[in-house]
Amino acid sequence: MTANVPTTETFALYGTDASAEQTRAAFREGRVPVAVYGMGKIGLPLSLVYAEATGAVTGVDVDPDRVSALNGGINPFDHEPGLSTLLSNLVADGRFESTTDGEAAATRARVHVIVVPTLIDESDAPDLSILEAATETVRDGLEPGDAVFVESTVPPGTCADVVAPILASGDRVPGEFGLAHTPERTASGRALRDIRGSYPKIVGGVDSESGRVAEFVYGELTDNEVIRTSDARTAECVKLFEGVYRDVNIALANELATLTDEFGVDVVETIEAANTQPYCDIHTPGAGVGGHCIPYYPYFLLDDVNERAPLIRTAREVNERMPGFVVETLVDELAVDGGSVEDATVALLGVAYRAGIPEARASPAIDVAHRLDRLGATVLVVDPVLDDLPEMPGESVSLEALESRDVDAAVLVTAHEEFQSIDWGAFETEDASGGGKRRGIPVVDGRQALDLSGTAHRQYTVGRGRD
Repeated sequence: MTANVPTTETFALYGTDASAEQTRAAFREGRVPVAVYGMGKIGLPLSLVYAEATGAVTGVDVDPDRVSALNGGINPFDHEPGLSTLLSNLVADGRFESTTDGEAAATRARVHVIVVPTLIDESDAPDLSILEAATETVRDGLEPGDAVFVESTVPPGTCADVVAPILASGDRVPGEFGLAHTPERTASGRALRDIRGSYPKIVGGVDSESGRVAEFVYGELTDNEVIRTSDARTAECVKLFEGVYRDVNIALANELATLTDEFGVDVVETIEAANTQPYCDIHTPGAGVGGHCIPYYPYFLLDDVNERAPLIRTAREVNERMPGFVVETLVDELAVDGGSVEDATVALLGVAYRAGIPEARASPAIDVAHRLDRLGATVLVVDPVLDDLPEMPGESVSLEALESRDVDAAVLVTAHEEFQSIDWGAFETEDASGGGKRRGIPVVDGRQALDLSGTAHRQYTVGRGRD
């Protein structure tokens, strides 16, 4: 299968003397073939939006099973609205194909878009090994006039100090190709909408011409404005600043939530009231912060600043402590009736880092499970949206099977809609004192999502306290 690339000579965007009209026509007619490296939850929808515009896109991935599925029009991210239909149509029209042969794709392409995972290692240092490998693949097919866009979130200076030297280590030299950072601003469950224009698109080139090319290309993809920063380093920092703002804000909310009992107030209600003042925008507290973004971005900023930036460091520490606060609260609630977490059976509700999204990277539920396991609890793990659980302690139990198990306590970490159907009466028992009274279990709600009124259960809600 071959993407819909015309047989006429391809068109270079970087360093061209062509008019804006000629450049746009070449791009729209598919004479600027595009390769997108990384067919993950951002790379695939991004490549399809490119394919809508150009009709000449190749998606590159190292997983042959994923490539085979994509070429068959099968979408691995069925939680993304509109993605399945768009993929099927673009594959059928020959406007999008996928391959494991990155070097061949790079040789054909004139625009290269890198959108691979960037993580942190065990010492919290940025791990750019996947990005570096993808860049080496691009280098092997790079031609004069090509443009390279890095969509992956990266530490400041990555384009200039890491990507550019790799690209120039081949037959190309700086000035022969364009390089820009074009950070993704996409949330799971709304990828196509976000890419097409939920927010302004940020671009920044390592030189002026790179910035111009990036501004042009993304102007063809988005319905929103394109903001061109002064350089790639500034664009790299934009995404990091966005993530750190949220991390620090959530840390404030979480710290306030841990003081609920001392304050003697419902902190969530107080935050909601405070936020009616337009200069106040405190986020919502919870059981912890997970996902592909916020838990990593602070470390990208902190990598080269030694012991400075105490606020950023403290915010990360506060958020990383929230699973511990949840478990400590559960232990205290068990002790109210003389119970102990040791040998208790605890239902852990939700492992996905976000409600309704089948992804579990850096989920606080994993830490909660480990802490409960170390304390001697038996953990029953329930997540209706995940096909497979990440490596973690506990027995995987379906939502339907949970109600037949003897459960001593429960903790909700992810507010999946399916949990609203739980029959909490199944976990009530006859009180030993008689008189028809029912005895419940302690439940810690980490997301302000449960209404256990009318039951015998004792509920503690993070940010609201004991009901």
